[in-house]
Amino acid sequence: MAVRTPDPDPEPEDSGLGSFGGAAPASGANPGWLTDVELEEARRRMPMLYVEAIPVRTDGSGVVTEIGILLRSTPLGEMTRTIVSGRVRFGETIRDALFRHVENDLGPMAFPLLPPQPLPFTVAEYFPIPGVSAYHDDRQHAVSLAFVVPVTGTCEPRQDALEVTWFTPEEAGSDAVAAEMEGGRGTLIRQALANLGLLR
Repeated sequence: MAVRTPDPDPEPEDSGLGSFGGAAPASGANPGWLTDVELEEARRRMPMLYVEAIPVRTDGSGVVTEIGILLRSTPLGEMTRTIVSGRVRFGETIRDALFRHVENDLGPMAFPLLPPQPLPFTVAEYFPIPGVSAYHDDRQHAVSLAFVVPVTGTCEPRQDALEVTWFTPEEAGSDAVAAEMEGGRGTLIRQALANLGLLR
């Protein structure tokens, strides 16, 4: 199954999950944005920068109790699981990109808790050639900064996500969930759990 790092929708507030088509506005909405042709050319010449967020819910003492994973349908009708993800815009801080994609994918009432200077728990490299790393994107070489993001509000997925499913840490790290994840993101979930001291 071909898996891709998501492209933004052609709206000014691009989605992290985005469409598989990769459409982009020609001009106007965002002066730092690329047309489809420019994006394809850039992908052939350089890695693209992404942020990815694993939403979590915590108890009163800050211990992670649930991991949020998105369910979506591909254009071929396949059901896959993924996480919040999207490109960083030119001139945008990592924190702003992270906040924008969490809000775009989980809705404006998710209320993510981001520190002033968020630090990724890992850097994932997606390659178009399978087997170079644990992560694969058949269109491009992408470098992704991955974060664990606590959310305190109501999550109502938007864009092409059908729902957000809340798993216990044990369920999220299972082989069954990893098999449903696209692009090697099951490995990313397990790295997040290990970073949180929850991988058993």
